[in-house]
Amino acid sequence: MQILVLGGSYFYGRVFTMLAAKKHEITVLNRGTYSMESFGVKQIKGDRHDEKVLERLAGLETEFDAVVDFCGYAPGDVASIIKNLPGKTKQYIFISTVDVYKRGIRGLKNEGTPYETCSIEGEARQYICGKVALEQELKKVCLQKEMAYTILRPAVLYGPYNYAPRESAFIQIALQNHFLPKITDAAGKFQFTYVKDGAEAIEKCLLNEKAYGQAYNLCGDEILDYGLILEGLKQAMQEDKKVSAVREENVDSDKITEYNRITSYDTGTKEPAERSSEQFCDRIQMTVQEAAARGIPLPFPVYEEEQAVKGISFSIQKGESVAFLGANGAGKSTTIKMLTGILQPSGGNIDIMGKDPFADRMEYVADIGVVFGQKTQLWWDLP
Repeated sequence: MQILVLGGSYFYGRVFTMLAAKKHEITVLNRGTYSMESFGVKQIKGDRHDEKVLERLAGLETEFDAVVDFCGYAPGDVASIIKNLPGKTKQYIFISTVDVYKRGIRGLKNEGTPYETCSIEGEARQYICGKVALEQELKKVCLQKEMAYTILRPAVLYGPYNYAPRESAFIQIALQNHFLPKITDAAGKFQFTYVKDGAEAIEKCLLNEKAYGQAYNLCGDEILDYGLILEGLKQAMQEDKKVSAVREENVDSDKITEYNRITSYDTGTKEPAERSSEQFCDRIQMTVQEAAARGIPLPFPVYEEEQAVKGISFSIQKGESVAFLGANGAGKSTTIKMLTGILQPSGGNIDIMGKDPFADRMEYVADIGVVFGQKTQLWWDLP
């Protein structure tokens, strides 16, 4: 089978390429940060957005049976590739994410859960909205081209070649600094996908007519939280004899510096803290805020739906002046953006002067003014 892999140098794409190259003829198109030719694959080096690279793709004599796209992030990414495919490709497999589902819907989400409407804030907005747009683009373009498509939505990926500091961050802390955090107030729930399982799922979808026109969530059955993850790491280290014991140290996190551990982690040094020959690893209690203040990464969701604003309720009477105070990340700006109609709440309701700020925005914004801290101008009518 002739397969075009978009991406394929990093993590998920790398593992798939390594496995698939044993059975299929693989061509990878990526920026060439890492050579893949040692795996017996052909490599087109360049940016998928570069017209000259797309011309090279269109000029190939190879007719691909399937495309596996690991690095589509922005609208137009799928359409531009399909437009320049040589010959007639049978199937386009797009790697998306479970984050495409709408926030605020409680319980487990299935493949029919509505899309996120992109009324979200933060660094993840561009990534999530891009994946939502590309899933829709894929369906539309494949219908026009009479090409089959399959969408795979992995949960949190883990395993070898992971460049994201997820499970590896805690392993590094444990081995170099001899402690594991015990997060006392993290309520987040999440599911994992082992990267090899994810790669094998792609293999099973290749030219599989049962997978045509389908979207699949890729995740393990077990629902995890920080307590289970860190407990699993503790057991693994003891079984692998990386440490002789993991001690429960229920000390105040302010005393962590006595161990000379946090400083070692914060500075990024690879030198371990001073320890005795008997390698203990301590579990130290701390809150989410305390972990953030000390530079300890929390790479998985710490709150149940990662809600920026939760359980807030208040009323303001005509003529009142109100100061809105809170810690960084508490949801102040998000609340103001909902009050001004910029963001649509995922739950609850807002009534200001008899209007819904989001639903009645055009009429509503003519009567309000707002200025954010990073702005130098006052906009009386929000765009």
